[in-house]
Amino acid sequence: MSENELEARLRRLEDIEGVWQLFMDYRRHLDARDYAAYSQLFVENGEWLGNLGEARGPAEIEALLERTLERYADDSTRTHHLVCNPVVQVDGDRATAQSTWVYVTRDDDDRPQLSLLGHYDDVLVRDGGRWKFERRVAYCDMPYEALTV
Repeated sequence: MSENELEARLRRLEDIEGVWQLFMDYRRHLDARDYAAYSQLFVENGEWLGNLGEARGPAEIEALLERTLERYADDSTRTHHLVCNPVVQVDGDRATAQSTWVYVTRDDDDRPQLSLLGHYDDVLVRDGGRWKFERRVAYCDMPYEALTV
């Protein structure tokens, strides 16, 4: 294998890791209810579409989350998101991805309860050396909610 081929393979792996880091930052900011940091994971004209509504650009995305998601009184009421099973296709400074998301709440005995299950369809771009969302569509698969995109 040539040095160029090795460099290309390494770059691809670094890009996939960068996309995975974006997904983890997204989940972490969402669960912390840090909507300002969350919104900065999108490019200037980035789109978020899902059962909460639609928004374009960081300011609209932040406002959408402020309007639609609850804040936690303390950590004892906090909920969690899991992001898993990513499939990432990188093409230079652009990528597409699909991943599974799970929303975990608390039952009456403070035990984890799977509340929602869905998937994301993403279009990603490299922006300032970091991967960001250009378009994220969040589908709710269980319970099923039709989403017109």
